[in-house]
Formats: sequence, structure tokens, C-alpha cells
Amino acid sequence: MTHLFCSDHSKQVGEDVIGSATNYQTYVLIECPPPWHSEVLNSRWVPNSLKVLAEEVKRTKQPIRFLLIANNESHKIDHTTLLIYHQQEGLGNGYRKQEFKLPNIEQAAPTIRKWLSGSTPKYEVKTSVTRDILVCTHGSHDMCCARYGNPFYYHADATISDLGLDEVRIWKSSHFGGHRFAPTAIDLPEGRYYGALDQESFKSILTRSGDINCLNKVYRGWGILPPAMQVLERELILRYGWDWFDYKVAGKIIKQSLDNCTIEAEITFEKPSGLYTYQARLVKDESKTKELKGSCNATKESVFAKYAVTSLNLLASKVPAYCALPSR
Repeated sequence: MTHLFCSDHSKQVGEDVIGSATNYQTYVLIECPPPWHSEVLNSRWVPNSLKVLAEEVKRTKQPIRFLLIANNESHKIDHTTLLIYHQQEGLGNGYRKQEFKLPNIEQAAPTIRKWLSGSTPKYEVKTSVTRDILVCTHGSHDMCCARYGNPFYYHADATISDLGLDEVRIWKSSHFGGHRFAPTAIDLPEGRYYGALDQESFKSILTRSGDINCLNKVYRGWGILPPAMQVLERELILRYGWDWFDYKVAGKIIKQSLDNCTIEAEITFEKPSGLYTYQARLVKDESKTKELKGSCNATKESVFAKYAVTSLNLLASKVPAYCALPSR
């Protein structure tokens, strides 16, 4: 019997990728050369102090995601890059980055602890890089990420070079969920997730140009919003186009039914012409909800609920009279 990769199966059944971005307040990215163990913090080069810290964070249920990252230089350089991305309160367009250049990976845990305690760690560096794109290549955790993530990373690195985008870095990353959408990526500092990527859609995301409808196939959602609300944000992207990526946004769930089948949600955003608020009703979409294996190693199927936007109303505020709103 031939093995069916979980991402092939997800494609075969036509699963919509939206609503699968995970919601974290902080990403802590530590450079560490592969190979990585399937339980990533058991990897060969990870010091025990980092493992202990990650376990403490997990036990105290802090909304922090630890990921290992690497690029083609990671195994031959004499320092370790540590990136901390922290979500801003209120209206925003993602996360704020702090970057540290550590003499070695042993310094990662003490530096992160210092940051968590609110004091300023040493080793902080200023950088001109404005985007860090993480591609999951964690094959020991899920085969799809080796099979689809690795070649995608290789070609994506070339795409970034060809486009001359010096302000964009691309990293191989350990597992961050959604391997059934491999190749899958996170675009920081925004914190937007993508899946089922190819070089054409990746080029559009990098340059914010081309057919916005490609996001119907590859946009997993924005990690600053609860998963069920991510379909609403996609609806607004399709309405406003690539300009949406420059707006500052905040979203919240106003109320939801006990069975989670209907959700009332609200998104407020700011663009040069003013502040706008949309309210919407999200209803569980039975035709798009799928039951399938969430990963190659899963022993049983899980239900992945999807939502549809059934009503979308603009409650405009602070809008100059001459500003027209786009319609779809």
C-alpha cells in the first residue's frame, strides 16, 4: 500500500486552508543547525537550560511559541541569532521584533529569561531586515515538511535573491502546525500564515502584487486573530486588495453560540482615510468542514471546522464624507 501524505490528502478532499493560523502573543526563534529531533527541544545542539525554560513556559500556559530556525549559513557561523517577536496591544499590523546576536546558543535561555522579566538583555542588535519568513522543513516531525518544505525553501531562497529583496530573510523552521498544508510558512513581523504554497503565489505575497484571489488557495490566516475569525479577515483582504496589508487592525469575538456553530465577530481597522468597523456573523460551514488526519503520523481522523461569513455590515466611524468604500 502506498503511503498517502497528509498534505496530498488535504488537497484531494479540497480542504480550505483558512482558519488554521495559531494565535500566539510571542514567538521566540532560536537559530540552531539541523538535524532536529521530532521533539525539537531534544535536538542535539539545544542546551538543557533552553529545554527547562520552554517547559516552564508550557506549564504556566504562557502564549509563547518557541521555534528553532536555521538557514544555509547556520552550521558555519560563530554566533547564534535570537529573534523575539511580541504582539502589540490594540490596533496594529502584527508583531514587534527584537533581535539578539548571541556568542553561542548557551546564551539563549538567560537572554530570553531577562527579556521575560522586563529588563533589557545585552547582545541586542539593530538590523535593516524588515521581514523574516519561516518555512517548516521539520521532516522528523512530519514527512510532508521534508517532502514539500525543503524544496520549497530552496526555491524560495532563490526567488528572494532574484527579486533583489535584501530586506527579507528566509529561514528553515521547526514545526508550527498545519503540516497537512505543506509547504507552509509564517511571514513575520505580520504573523500571517500561508500553506499549499508555490513560487508564483509566494512571489505575490513577497511583492504584494498580482492576483489577490491567490489567497483563497494559500492564506491560512492571521495569527493575531482567533482561528474562526480568520475567514472574516480574508474576506476583507479580497475586498480591499493588497492595501489591506498596510492597515492597522484589531478583531474580537463579540459572542458565540454554545455549540460554536455561530459567532458574532467584529474587526476594526485604520487606513489613511479614517477608522472603520465591520461586524459579521460567522456560521459553521458543513460543506467545508472536513474529517481527515491532521498529520502523517496521526492514528485517527480529526474534524476541522470551517466557517462562512453570512453577513458583513460596516459600522463606519471617523470617516470623512468624501471617502468611498470599495464594494465587491
